[in-house]
Amino acid sequence: MSAKHDHNEQAPVDIVESIVPHMPVLLPVAGAVLIFLLAFIAVFMA
Repeated sequence: MSAKHDHNEQAPVDIVESIVPHMPVLLPVAGAVLIFLLAFIAVFMA
């Protein structure tokens, strides 16, 4: 009656949990790219 469980099975990888350790690098880089693009658009439109 007892079900056999494989302990070798990997749990599904959560995308959010895989990104969280890289956030101290990703947030400033994304912010810098956003500011650069906004400044480029402002200069181009002027």
